[in-house]
Amino acid sequence: MLARFLGKKPDHPMADLKSAQALLNDLPKHDPIKALMELTDWMESVSSNAEFKLDYKFTLMRLLDETAYSYTRKLSQDYFAAHELPSFQEHRLWLVLGTWYRHLFTGYFMLFSRYQEGDKGSSAIKASIPLLIGRIVAAMNASLKFACVHYGPIDCKVWSSLAQLVKFSERQEFYTTPFILYPAQTRTTTVKSEIGHLLAWYGCGVTSLSPLAMHLTDRIIDQYLGCVDIQSQPSEKSLFGFDLNEPNLPRRVNVDATVHPYMRFVCMPGMAVKLESLIVVLSKDIVPDDLLLGGEYEPELVKEAANYLFKYVTSLPQRKAARREIVIDAEVALGYEQVLACTGTGLDFKNEPPLAWQLEDISTSGFHTRLPQRGNENVRIGQLLAMRPKGVSSWGVAVIRRLLRDDNNHLHVGAEIISNQIAAVSLLQSGGGSTAFETGQPALWMYAKAGEEVDGKVELLMNNFAPNCSLLTEFNGKKYLLIPNTLKNKNLDCDLVEFRVIEREEGED
Repeated sequence: MLARFLGKKPDHPMADLKSAQALLNDLPKHDPIKALMELTDWMESVSSNAEFKLDYKFTLMRLLDETAYSYTRKLSQDYFAAHELPSFQEHRLWLVLGTWYRHLFTGYFMLFSRYQEGDKGSSAIKASIPLLIGRIVAAMNASLKFACVHYGPIDCKVWSSLAQLVKFSERQEFYTTPFILYPAQTRTTTVKSEIGHLLAWYGCGVTSLSPLAMHLTDRIIDQYLGCVDIQSQPSEKSLFGFDLNEPNLPRRVNVDATVHPYMRFVCMPGMAVKLESLIVVLSKDIVPDDLLLGGEYEPELVKEAANYLFKYVTSLPQRKAARREIVIDAEVALGYEQVLACTGTGLDFKNEPPLAWQLEDISTSGFHTRLPQRGNENVRIGQLLAMRPKGVSSWGVAVIRRLLRDDNNHLHVGAEIISNQIAAVSLLQSGGGSTAFETGQPALWMYAKAGEEVDGKVELLMNNFAPNCSLLTEFNGKKYLLIPNTLKNKNLDCDLVEFRVIEREEGED
């Protein structure tokens, strides 16, 4: 600390820009993981050094951040690849990227706090404060994203820090000051836009998405950031509310809620139109060249993410049925193959014993359960499961729709019940010239829920769905022709398909 008063340079390897640049020139450029790990160590060292003047510290942190930019882009592209990564590689990339963004957010925010306190060198960076806050929010958004992809608990410091940035930016009247976030980018942005991006993306229910869908929705919102606005008063277009006095995650606007001066409201006027146009193009099996997704993705994957956002911004999610606060012990089989095995198809799958879960908050449309810390690493959004409550003879099926880990690392699972009773059937292609139903492709026949009209239709869970292929099957001693009608849902390990069903007479070809 004495060096600050005597005017001496701090005793640090990056005490001057020449030595700092020399150290960065020695990074292992062909090993982005190792390079980013070294940059993370330097970021932590620089941000925690109290002897650097504020303007020099900001210069160093910008240099480290901009050096890391190409590495983070490459590693993020690898992490959010369209195919699932091996477990070890996925965890390594997640750890390296998540750690970098946490240190980047923490370091920049410490710098901002020192600026607010008027630390030495503050006046020299005053003109760059919009850029500093923009980078804080961008790092916060990325750090939040890597917590979400593992459905981890969210540090409440994120929301309190964000509220502090909003208040400061509004008070200093540079909320809408334009700047370029990184030299590699050409588009200008503002503090308001970056904050709107974070609130709009997280507010759209990311805990109900797969990691890849989280990434794609994030990139699509960034693409149409001009459609995101933050207002001090609610309107019919308001989607989410954010309380600056009691900051917490953005929540759907409640029209009956009390409005006070420190409430901010996120709306997305024009977003639905943009998404609708995008979906039309994607339906033609084309990903627009100007849609920057940070990687190459099949149009169908992008369309699923765009459809999700479109539904979220155009209709208010509503609970279909009242939940009952009871706890029921149940046997559970996780994954399509295990569900088939538990129905007694007789196929040569590795039949693992059922899991023991306690189902809570049960309704006719879904349930919640809380799983212990270990042994549930393979649970995924969109995964099929079969459940059989204690004392019930038949199996039902559900799809995992929501995941979230709490502070004790318990995994909270929300599932949508598709059917309370299923049966295994075997499918043959129509015209195959065979009546050996038992040798065909396995599938799950959904019994209709009580009160539902079947009207000559049936729903099946299956994989390898071909939309133009009629099928033959046998169920309850009767033979049926199944004509594809609608692909109702693509799940992680199977598809839910609606067929028109025609009973076939004995001996009919």
